[in-house]
Amino acid sequence: MSSVPSTPPWDVHRLPRADDRVFLVTGGNAGIGYFIAEQLSATGAVVVLGSRSPMKAEAARAAIRERVPGARVRTLRLDLADLPSLRTAVDALGSARLDAVVHNAGVALDDPPRRETRDGHELMFGTNHLGHFALTGWLMPLLSAAPAARVVTVGSFAAKTERLDLGDPQSRRDYRPKRTYGRSKLAQMHFALELDRRLSAAGSTVASVVAHPGGALDALTPSRPPVHARTLAARLRGAPAGVLLQGKHAGAWPAVRAVLDPAVRGGQMWGPRVFGLRGRPRPEPVWSHLADTTTAAELWSISYDLTGIDPCGIPG
Repeated sequence: MSSVPSTPPWDVHRLPRADDRVFLVTGGNAGIGYFIAEQLSATGAVVVLGSRSPMKAEAARAAIRERVPGARVRTLRLDLADLPSLRTAVDALGSARLDAVVHNAGVALDDPPRRETRDGHELMFGTNHLGHFALTGWLMPLLSAAPAARVVTVGSFAAKTERLDLGDPQSRRDYRPKRTYGRSKLAQMHFALELDRRLSAAGSTVASVVAHPGGALDALTPSRPPVHARTLAARLRGAPAGVLLQGKHAGAWPAVRAVLDPAVRGGQMWGPRVFGLRGRPRPEPVWSHLADTTTAAELWSISYDLTGIDPCGIPG
């Protein structure tokens, strides 16, 4: 009696090889983005760190190369708050194809006053959502040139209790920083799912996936000087939170799996296994308000009007 060998369980510490594939991580110079880039670089892939600060990107590149001998890491100046610059940034990639982009970069403000991008958009909505919306359009020819590319959008629990106000998407009438941040992340996640629906309808080989890190704290994150330094005091303060939360190195796991695992499908959402807060990555049900396709389609139309770009409409 013969048996079909089962697929081995996903091991976050033994990732599959991805030699010569090309991955772009926005905000790859710090936080969860840094650890996504570090982990992907161990697979043999070419990893591009997108950052608005060349100095910080270079520091992150050096830190990865110290941890991962032979890592093939490049840097790319990328400012999501400057929409006209994005086409130039994509041209500077100098690649004939892109196997995945991880939309990770983000701005989070805690206090007023309301700030705007150089294009006149509210800073968090403009950077976190509109910047990635437009960037996807310019990247689509490169993504379409890869055999089975993925757009992986890093969401946030901050979006779980928020709802979009499409009558005031840029918080001009009622600006509350934490709420505006949560809504900007919700807009990103709506976009990711709507993108997959449109790509699928068009017969594209590109898939769009949502991943979220759960509860990821600096105090539980291992040091990666000079990118991140964890003091003994911070480690002791963060220890109790480790029962329910995790460090940013573990927060990277769902996005890394969404990039690499051939079993991942477009339109899925991936997060940590334990209450969606910590642990190894697994698929989880899409939040009920994210399944609202009418809101997602309206947001797409608004985003197109604000950026002048249709992410599915730029031919290769």
